[in-house]
Amino acid sequence: MSGAGEVIKMKLGDTIRKLREESGLTQGQLAHSSAVSQGYLSQLENGEVKNPSAAVLLRIAEAIHVQADELFEAAGYPTVRMLRQAYEGYESTIEADLLHYLAGLSREKQRRLLSLLEGIEKVLAAEGISDWAEKAGRAVSNMQAQEEFSKVGS
Repeated sequence: MSGAGEVIKMKLGDTIRKLREESGLTQGQLAHSSAVSQGYLSQLENGEVKNPSAAVLLRIAEAIHVQADELFEAAGYPTVRMLRQAYEGYESTIEADLLHYLAGLSREKQRRLLSLLEGIEKVLAAEGISDWAEKAGRAVSNMQAQEEFSKVGS
């Protein structure tokens, strides 16, 4: 019975072996050029190493002339590339003008705004309103009504 961690490490081993063979290097040659013992390299390729260090992965990547992200991702370590992919869809759904406006606010004002929005969301959820478009429409209508009411009193 093998756990998920073992599957990830096996993927790393397979990746290292494949890249080493594509580079035309023997284990001994890669071990020498990456300053890793051949025994340790063999353990990596066989999936026996549980947590290879970033330094070792960097040296191996350099020796076989690949981006270190390939080995980091195969080892299950997060990379900037992985984070970009994960948040790509999220970023594309945010209105650019809203992002620009929020970026101009101080951290304290951003926190207060977030707190206010969370409070509005709780109130609307208590009223059984689940659709964000409907929530936003009601919130805008309420603000417009308050603004109009304040004009009447002037």
